[in-house]
This record gives sequence, C-alpha cells and structure tokens, in this order.
Amino acid sequence: MPSLASAFPRTDRRVTEWMAKHGTDATRIALGLVFLWFGFLKFFPGVSAEESLATRTMSVLSFGVIPPGVSRTLLAAWECAIGVGLLTNKALRFTLLLLFVQMLGTLLPLVVFPHETFARIPFVPSLQGQFIIKNVVLIGAAILVGGTVRGGRMIADPHAAHVAERIEERAPS
Repeated sequence: MPSLASAFPRTDRRVTEWMAKHGTDATRIALGLVFLWFGFLKFFPGVSAEESLATRTMSVLSFGVIPPGVSRTLLAAWECAIGVGLLTNKALRFTLLLLFVQMLGTLLPLVVFPHETFARIPFVPSLQGQFIIKNVVLIGAAILVGGTVRGGRMIADPHAAHVAERIEERAPS
C-alpha cells in the first residue's frame, strides 16, 4: 500500500494537469457568465447597483451627448455581447477587444468620481470603489483567456514549460 507521501505527488500532478487542461475554458465561461449576468441586469432600470455610476461615466466619456437611458441600454448590450462571445467561444479576439475597452471605462470612475469611489483618496476605496477595483481580476482572467486565442494552452508539466520557454527565447522576433 503506497504511503500518503508517495500518493500525494501523483494526486498533485493529476489535479494540476486537470486544472491546466480545463482552467482556461473554466475562466472563459466564468467571465462570460459574469458579463452576461451583469449586462442583462442593466436592461432593467433601477436593478443594477452600479447603474447610476455607469451611466454618469458614459455621459463623461460622450461629453454629455449620450443620455443615461441610452447609455444604460448600450452598456447592457455591450456587456451581454461580451458574455455571449466568451460563452460561445466565437469571435474571441473581437470579444476580448470589447472587454478591454469596457474595462477601461469601468475603471474610469476611480479618476472621474474619486469622492464616490474612495472613502479616503487614494487608498481606502468605498464599496463602489471596491466593486470597480475587483475588475482588475477580470482583466487578469481575460489576459489568460487571450493568451490562448492562437491555439496555445497552459502546460502543467514544469519540464515541458521550461523547454518551451527556452525555444521561445531562441526564436527570432
């Protein structure tokens, strides 16, 4: 009977291989669900907690040209399109472009409305500021997903990863 010490490395390797194989797709699907869900809520006035801040940010970005009702619907459709693109894994490059542009707009209130997004500027975010700052995690997840659009994938085997890294270093730019 194998000891726990000898069984753990095999278990660790199997779990790590499973995560490497499925992690990017799981991240893409999770991102898709978040964007679709939050975008869908914005179609209904007064339902999204961030509606006011989002529409005021859109007003700033459009120099007041886009009224709040239109910006809310536009943002809802934009986020739903990102969600659907991520969930279906179709037009992923375009979907990620939409996501990164949307994320820039999402982070803007930290600069444009600091008295609402920070309890003490610039180190103590308000609840709204915390909600915005967590988008850094979404950006990181989108970067991970984007790293696979050309067919790449995560590698669980450290030896294979080091070999691939050495090959990349020697390849002409």
